[in-house]
Amino acid sequence: MENRKLGRVAEHRVALLKNMAADLILKGKIETTEMKAKELRTVVDHLITLGKKGDLNARRQAAAEMADMEGKDGKSALKVLFDEVAPKYKDRNGGYTRVTKTYVRRGDAAPMAIIELV
Repeated sequence: MENRKLGRVAEHRVALLKNMAADLILKGKIETTEMKAKELRTVVDHLITLGKKGDLNARRQAAAEMADMEGKDGKSALKVLFDEVAPKYKDRNGGYTRVTKTYVRRGDAAPMAIIELV
């Protein structure tokens, strides 16, 4: 499968996905365009798989693939991933996210979607 470019240069696309992944881990659900949600799904599923491993090497890899962001309660996204989100999916073999199509944005007619942790 060819990667989606999302109308951005590589550095911007990587930064966008890192920030959106951290935001999804912290909040559990975000609204974005359908193509961004489909691309984000692969990133977040990989991060949760790393979180299920739980070792130091997996934590280092996850830190490199996710933005260093803090939630309202002061917890970092990495800590939330390894302590709260990943243990919840220990018996699940994939499919940690759900993409639900919602509406068409009025300004540019972009199809919108909600991506959430299952």
